[in-house]
Amino acid sequence: MSPRRRPAKHDDRMSVVDHLGELRSRIFISLIAFGIAFGFAGWQNERILNIVNEPLPENLPEPITFGVTEAFTTTLTNSAYAAILIALPVILYELYAFILPAFSPQERRVATPMLMMVPFLFIGGVVFCYFIVLPPAIDFLLSFNADQFNTQVRAKDYYSFVTLTMGAMGLGFQLPVGIVLAVRAGMTTPTKLRKNRRYAFLACAVVAALLPTIDPVTMLLETAPLYALFELSIVLASFVGGPRPLDPSEPDENEPVE
Repeated sequence: MSPRRRPAKHDDRMSVVDHLGELRSRIFISLIAFGIAFGFAGWQNERILNIVNEPLPENLPEPITFGVTEAFTTTLTNSAYAAILIALPVILYELYAFILPAFSPQERRVATPMLMMVPFLFIGGVVFCYFIVLPPAIDFLLSFNADQFNTQVRAKDYYSFVTLTMGAMGLGFQLPVGIVLAVRAGMTTPTKLRKNRRYAFLACAVVAALLPTIDPVTMLLETAPLYALFELSIVLASFVGGPRPLDPSEPDENEPVE
């Protein structure tokens, strides 16, 4: 069986072996995309490290390392994180193409644009975190009680903090997708969302507190865009609407075929 290069149709009949074969081919394509991105990130590892080091204050030297292998392993880890970000559109498309046949034609009209928004929202969250959240957060954390400590930045800990924060912010920016799909599935309505704005703001603050940051500056900078995305989700959900009855012109897959 040749691997599929396009999503299967909803009414295609596939055996378990066919599904496993398609899953294997899509995982293989995703791994190839990651491998190519990882090779590119490894080639440009100095540029990537310079980008990640940019939010550090100018009066601090480069992050320090301990041990013989830490500089090498830290560089590889950062290259892997960059490769995931670069290969994400391909990986998400392969995931989308694999699960799309499970949606009915009516559900696909909503699922397709929502799934297409996922990589753009993720990249938007990463960019917002890098330019808006990280600089004041790092400045606050490094200057806190600075006269009582000889603060040195360890490369491994710093890069882990930066990548986890950007990744978590990218996932947090998926909020509109989740809310629109919940409204479409009938789990809630735009009216209920508007009535519970205060609880939504509290939930956004709790989510920001659970992200890998511990200072109030970062928490505030993370809460604001999450709540703004919640308000945007209400607008999108109002436009998309809730569950709709089946179009009589389209066949119902639950009805027996004579």
